[in-house]
Amino acid sequence: MTRKRTIGRLRRSKQGGWEGEIHTLSIQRAIRLVPNDNRVSENAPALRVMLGWQHIGDAWERLSRTEPPREYWRVRIDDPLCPLSAMLFPDAEGMTAQLVLQV
Repeated sequence: MTRKRTIGRLRRSKQGGWEGEIHTLSIQRAIRLVPNDNRVSENAPALRVMLGWQHIGDAWERLSRTEPPREYWRVRIDDPLCPLSAMLFPDAEGMTAQLVLQV
């Protein structure tokens, strides 16, 4: 059984990514998910996770298997205690999103 825990709430940024707060055991700060302008392949991350000017992770676009399919992002964060795997789920309007950790 997998449990899900919301570790962040984000909103659309003017630059085309997301920004908001993240709360883990070792990170309680504002983060930004900025578009990756250096995508050299299909497998390259769509977004870079930034803590200030420090790159702390990446995010890849995905489509859900629900009908109709919804877009979400698979997020990897290099937390100092342990790497985190999470998902960013935008709301129906696409203006806010929840960052959910799978435990």
